[in-house]
Amino acid sequence: MKILLWHVHGSWTDAFVRGRHEYLLPVLPEGGAWGLGRAGRDWPPSVREVDLATLDADAVDAVVLQRPEEIGEVTRILGRTPGLDLPAVYVEHNTPKGDFPFTTHPLADQHNIPIVHVTHFNRLAWDNGSASSTVIEHGIPDPGQLYTGELAELGVVVNEPVRRGRVTGTDLLPAFASVAPLQVFGMKTDGLAAATGIAETRLRARGDLRTQELHRELARCRVYVHPMRWTSLGLSLLEAMHLGMPVVALATTEAPRAVPPEAGAVSADVDELLRCARRLVANPDEARRRGVAAREAALERYGLGKFQDRWDELLADLRGLPRHSVNEHPDERILVPARERKTP
Repeated sequence: MKILLWHVHGSWTDAFVRGRHEYLLPVLPEGGAWGLGRAGRDWPPSVREVDLATLDADAVDAVVLQRPEEIGEVTRILGRTPGLDLPAVYVEHNTPKGDFPFTTHPLADQHNIPIVHVTHFNRLAWDNGSASSTVIEHGIPDPGQLYTGELAELGVVVNEPVRRGRVTGTDLLPAFASVAPLQVFGMKTDGLAAATGIAETRLRARGDLRTQELHRELARCRVYVHPMRWTSLGLSLLEAMHLGMPVVALATTEAPRAVPPEAGAVSADVDELLRCARRLVANPDEARRRGVAAREAALERYGLGKFQDRWDELLADLRGLPRHSVNEHPDERILVPARERKTP
């Protein structure tokens, strides 16, 4: 199939485009959110950059949507409406924001575009209404067991920790820095030490490294710390587990399902996490054993093959155009915002 999708979430796209299809990524001279294209990624030749304005609409077999605005954009430019005369699926990457647990999904209560959540927690947390929804868990291209743990330090991967603050558990970093020095990887980590009050000798902001360099450098840290309060299951956590790193994670969103107890510690008790981190830093052999358990769990649940198989099954189901409900105006069911609900 020829599948149209925007390059929105780099790590998820990295797994998705390694499948068995042809992937069409819109590109613009200025790049940006609507024209990032390949962005220099080392992806297979089956991933093609396209100018959406000149793309042959009939050449697209399906569209994978990731933002509500993409429905109107595809309709406007290609003249084909997702879910009506163009098979479509909507991938929800994020936990709901706003009046949780009463947050209505933007595609709730329409019957033409199935919603695919990347975690079971996300599906549970969003109010999907009567829309068809399912879960396809993440898949990770295996970087190999690169863990050395040679540095008695804690590794953290988080994007924009200063701006996102409590969402990403940035306020918890000083406590972890009291256990061992931190290496923090990710976009816009500059100024993190000053923002958190952590001495620069206890925190090193590494910035946004290329994937292979990130894996190599992260795997040198003794323990991976996942302090996220309210994000979807971070792919960096799964990558760390694939690397063979022991994990210390907040027991929030999908983390309790993803991280088995033998891989480290998963708890809402920060003091418990600090004790585990301290013990693992001091005991390299135990850290390595728990890292092996983490890798085994990640390969079993989040392997790339399983991810691709699930997506192939869903894409095969999209080959036939959807049927509209009786007395239902299809355009309204897709393009009108989902109903607002009152809190009981």
